[in-house]
Amino acid sequence: MSIVITGATGQLGKLVIDSLLERGVEASHIVAAGRDQEKLSAHYGPQGIRTVRVDYSDPESLEAAFHSGDKVLLISGSEVGQRVAQHRNVIDAARTAGVAQLAYTSVVRADTSTLVLAPEHKATEEALVASGLPYTLLRNGWYTENYVPALEQARQTGKVVASVGNGRVASASRADYAAAAAAVLSTDGHHNAVYELSGDVAWDFEEFAASLSTALDRPVVFEAVEPAEHFELLKAAGFDDQTAGFLVALDGNIRDGELAPTTGDLSRLTGRPTASLGETLAQLS
Repeated sequence: MSIVITGATGQLGKLVIDSLLERGVEASHIVAAGRDQEKLSAHYGPQGIRTVRVDYSDPESLEAAFHSGDKVLLISGSEVGQRVAQHRNVIDAARTAGVAQLAYTSVVRADTSTLVLAPEHKATEEALVASGLPYTLLRNGWYTENYVPALEQARQTGKVVASVGNGRVASASRADYAAAAAAVLSTDGHHNAVYELSGDVAWDFEEFAASLSTALDRPVVFEAVEPAEHFELLKAAGFDDQTAGFLVALDGNIRDGELAPTTGDLSRLTGRPTASLGETLAQLS
């Protein structure tokens, strides 16, 4: 039996494998899977971790990667609009192989959320549940690292501009989410479980600006704007209509509270408090 991590050259995949090793999983029991065999071999070969090329759009590569009894982490793809079909390829290959568990990195409250990112995750969850495979749904909330562009904007301008209103975000570090995935893959009792994962504390953008001020050692203020103005500001900054619309919609989701829930699932799985906003921003700065 192996633990197969897809997307293993990505930021989350690397952290999951690091966390598995920290938990005492032997390198020989881990399989790092991804599209770039050269990168996989260069990064994981020296650690004694087996690597395999997989492409979510190439069913044959997936069929060759999975074996009966494996535990598999399906890290959601990055190609918006293609992810449902790609994820179904992974699910089909895992079912054919007879894997023991398929964990999927979904999004918080995927089945009921109005979050702009939710529909593809909801469809993937439905396909996974319908497959009959033992599954674990890791409904990840927001990564604090997603705010690196805002940090750089604040570094240059002293401002954070957003149309989030008084919305709050219960973010956590990418390492926290990776540690939760590693816990689920390396311990028993997670079959057909759904975990709503988020940071221990939900912060608003006034608090975000204050944390940026500390991290950057310069005054930073939050400038609240209306959605229409935000859209025009993003267009003026060089974003195309689709991307600007997506970012404004995401701020609307935050304004509506979609990223605010604090369930405690993440810290319970990892056995530690989630990294605070200030801690992660200090590391990123």
